[in-house]
Amino acid sequence: MTLAAAAAQSGKRLLSLDFMRGLIMVLLIMESTGLYEHLSDASQGTAVNGFIQQFFHHPWNGLRFWDLIQPGFMFVAGTAMAYSLHKQASQGLTWRESFKKILKRCFWLFFWGVLDYAVKPKGLAFELWDVLTQLSFTTLVAFLIFRWKASAQIIFCIGLLLLTEILYRFTNVAGFDQPFTDQHNFGNYVDLLLMNKINKGGWVAINCLPTAVHTIAGALVGKLFLSGKEKIKPLLIWAVICLAAGYALDLAGITPIIKRIATTSFTLASLGWCLIGLAACYWWIDGRDHKKYLSFFVIVSMNSIFIYLFFEILGSWFNRYVGTVTNGLMGFINTPETMKLIITSLCIFTLEWLLCYFLYRKKIFFKL
Repeated sequence: MTLAAAAAQSGKRLLSLDFMRGLIMVLLIMESTGLYEHLSDASQGTAVNGFIQQFFHHPWNGLRFWDLIQPGFMFVAGTAMAYSLHKQASQGLTWRESFKKILKRCFWLFFWGVLDYAVKPKGLAFELWDVLTQLSFTTLVAFLIFRWKASAQIIFCIGLLLLTEILYRFTNVAGFDQPFTDQHNFGNYVDLLLMNKINKGGWVAINCLPTAVHTIAGALVGKLFLSGKEKIKPLLIWAVICLAAGYALDLAGITPIIKRIATTSFTLASLGWCLIGLAACYWWIDGRDHKKYLSFFVIVSMNSIFIYLFFEILGSWFNRYVGTVTNGLMGFINTPETMKLIITSLCIFTLEWLLCYFLYRKKIFFKL
């Protein structure tokens, strides 16, 4: 079987997609344990620290590896949606029936996304910055235009990016008329209207507009994979186009790459890296049939939403509980403080992975 024909059978499970989603979730679980902070503290003053900083968001204008995690999450969600809709169509579901399923999924994504941020030490809060809340919007948009021609969807994506540029540059709201300045941009103004607050970290709710491009692009890639046509070359061509456009906008001083407000340059550059990532995974796993040693990631991928909600909602309590046990035990052997923290993070990660493994073995899969 040639590389172009690999995985051409419609409906065949795309293992590279499972791996990529699982890798993203494994990295997120590690972040939730505090592992990266502990490694950063332990590596201060060394060359290794520069590498560890790639696992933290860039403060503002720039792009680090960690800034690609959320776009990757949105991107693979779009690809998975294409496979899901293909399966539904093969089962005879009408567009209206699929629409009802998507609406239900988007409702629960929005619900859990809001709940994730709702419980605060000072009481209940309403916030729209969670990735699931964003995904509820991008999924609905991607579905509504899913049957359009690829060219029409690409034009629609360009329109979303142009709309974002216009909103940030030309609305001229007093106090929020600095397009790319933290706490003084249009996204901050919208948050003030929607939630009566501004995120101190610079994140904005209307990121859902430009990042819908990630989910739409993922769905287009899913349709390409299902078509049986050549896959690697188109992905790489579009990756180069997106990377060149994104970095050119930044280097020319037109639109800076800022993940926290998902600027046009960031959206394009990050999409380019997502395309390269999936192309590489597809080429190696599904194309070259290298499928050994993937179970570690696939097990997490199969319950990605569940484990995300687990460490987001229960993680604080769970981390403290496990930390009390591990730190107490390591206290008997005078373990250095930094080492205790790193070991505790690894123990938390192991337990959460084992939880996914238990669900996987029992064939329990939580889906929205």
